[in-house]
Amino acid sequence: MNKITKIALLTSGLLLGSSAFAQDAPVKIAVLMYGMKAEFVQLMEKAAKEHPEVKNGNVQLTVYDGRYDPMVQNNQAETAIQTKTDAIIINPMDYEANIDVVTLANKAKIPVVVTNARLNTDLMTSEVVSDDVLGGYMEAKAVLKKMNCQGNVVIIEGPKGGSGEIQRGQGNDKAIAECGPGKIKVLERKTANWSRAEALPLMENWLQKHRGQINGVIAQNDEMALGAIEAIKSANLNVKDFAIAGVDGVSDAIRAVQAGEMVSILQDAHAQMQGSIDVALRAVKGSSYQPQSDIWKQYESQMKWDNGTAKHYSVPWTEVTTENAAQLLDARK
Repeated sequence: MNKITKIALLTSGLLLGSSAFAQDAPVKIAVLMYGMKAEFVQLMEKAAKEHPEVKNGNVQLTVYDGRYDPMVQNNQAETAIQTKTDAIIINPMDYEANIDVVTLANKAKIPVVVTNARLNTDLMTSEVVSDDVLGGYMEAKAVLKKMNCQGNVVIIEGPKGGSGEIQRGQGNDKAIAECGPGKIKVLERKTANWSRAEALPLMENWLQKHRGQINGVIAQNDEMALGAIEAIKSANLNVKDFAIAGVDGVSDAIRAVQAGEMVSILQDAHAQMQGSIDVALRAVKGSSYQPQSDIWKQYESQMKWDNGTAKHYSVPWTEVTTENAAQLLDARK
């Protein structure tokens, strides 16, 4: 073997080694969360870190706190793109404003998966969400059932302009309409921005303004339902005299269900986030990638993997009951 051949072989070996190393490099995924204060979002972050591909080092996550500002999220998408992320997962704050994230990602040829909340576009790679119209319908039906479709309700809404507020509101309205004309009166309807702290004074004011008239509380998430419960207790009223429901299945709400104080419709944070990571990895790695999360077996009859290329994945809702509450809490330990 002459000197030139040896050099060629050595160079070839180095290049092969470099290529193998590149293939083994972790996939970089940027996760853009609308804000990190609420337990539900923290459950999503926990699920992301527990994904098998993250735990074994095959995925490198960067989680961004959008601070409840769609413009911040758009800027964070730019940062993620500039730092050569392989995929973006966004839990959007705003149904319209955060379309820019999809536009930016598409321009950079980076797959983007929308999770939890929705965007008013179909140009993303995929979305892994739950049907918020159905969730809003289910929670309102629970309230109205306890009221026998007769009386007065207040509706505590999510942040204005977000898909959760828009679509859960549609579900709320559908359930109310089914009671029939004049059966249910909506006394108040206002946002508390998914916040327990904001819902508390809002409900306090409504209890004073409509003394003895409020029969039901439809809160578009559990945190706001829990704020309403605090206000009712602070007014020395009996919580069980009210029909109250929320959405998400956060831990305090599950405990409130156990106490007979409210109904909660569980939104599966674990499935939404782990499903999103699997779909993002399929977009990056191609058809050879097989989903690693157990959520696809859990929901096999309701949500098919479909080769990881479906435009829309719908994670089912679960009503929290006194029968399943302890099991749901145990799963979080």
